[in-house]
Amino acid sequence: MWVKICGIGDVDMARRVAELRPDAIGLNFYPNSPRFVDPRMAERICRALPVDVEPVGVFVNEPAEDIARIAAHCGIRTVQLHGDEPPEDAARLGDAGLDVIRAWRVDAEALPRLADEIAAHRPLRLKAILVDARVAGQYGGSGQVAPWRELATVWEKDWPPLILAGGLTPRNVAEAVSATRPWGVDTASGVESSPGVKDLDQVRAFLAAARSA
Repeated sequence: MWVKICGIGDVDMARRVAELRPDAIGLNFYPNSPRFVDPRMAERICRALPVDVEPVGVFVNEPAEDIARIAAHCGIRTVQLHGDEPPEDAARLGDAGLDVIRAWRVDAEALPRLADEIAAHRPLRLKAILVDARVAGQYGGSGQVAPWRELATVWEKDWPPLILAGGLTPRNVAEAVSATRPWGVDTASGVESSPGVKDLDQVRAFLAAARSA
């Protein structure tokens, strides 16, 4: 089970989380997020990570050219598009040599449209699709639970690998994994003591629960 701990904001926390060996950490470049990290700090974080913990850059509605530039500066090879970006942006980033995770925010109303969104991206060979909870005016990190069971009923086996997000915590991640059988899981607020501050005991418990499900 691939596990990403998202919203790492400084070098010390990156090192402490990396010691627990998630597969990846998320660096949030969305300025309106309480977990925002600027490129200079992100570059320092990336240099501090062990080789087996991958940094993933999370972007919301940034121009593809800016994403590629920031990724190159920081040494990031995988980027996550978490806004309303068109398929053309993912294509440009792929052409620039980056792996792309495309995120969609869904609720029961939006879930039926997911197939059309994925079909539009099918030629792009996405690394994975991340499904998060849809909350009006927010681009992730809300703590709202995604519709796991409903998602399991519509997910197609030939789609790109699924990363499940949306309100995942040490207490519910095993249930979510059992319901959807994703390739990976992603959490930010679910392992925090306050916005942007990771609780290492919760991170440890989340990793154990996700990988034992």
